[in-house]
Amino acid sequence: MRRVVCPGSFDPVTNGHLDVIGRASTLYDQVVVAVLVNVNKTGLFTVEERMELLADVTKVYGNIVVTSFHGLLVDFCREHDIPAIIKGLRAVSDFDYELQMAQMNHSLSGVETLFVATNPLYSFLSSSLVKEVATYGGDVSGLVPEVVFDRIRDKLGHR
Repeated sequence: MRRVVCPGSFDPVTNGHLDVIGRASTLYDQVVVAVLVNVNKTGLFTVEERMELLADVTKVYGNIVVTSFHGLLVDFCREHDIPAIIKGLRAVSDFDYELQMAQMNHSLSGVETLFVATNPLYSFLSSSLVKEVATYGGDVSGLVPEVVFDRIRDKLGHR
């Protein structure tokens, strides 16, 4: 079975994330969406809430497994026998950082990293930007799945 991991914080999951996950689902038998547990950060959503939202919005693909991890991604890959990581690239600045990470991961464990160019519709999109706009009452309904939009509104108290 061909498996790949798509890691991230997904706080919240955006349409850009779903674009990458959906495209990966057509290329691999199983896509493991791994939510990073970062105890030093307080997110809008808990890890459990993010996993629940991801499971909900990816169920249409049929080959997605949602889980969480902490520590090094390469250790997670080794423990779960996953030979490759898939990452979306929005801009050259993403490439600079992600290339260094990919080279480090490969040198540590031999895990390959595949880059997918993000759909231009989502080239500006980030979870941080969605949170910031939503915090100030801006409309993020076109940037996240509907269920995520509803949960953001509930969480921030906007109606």
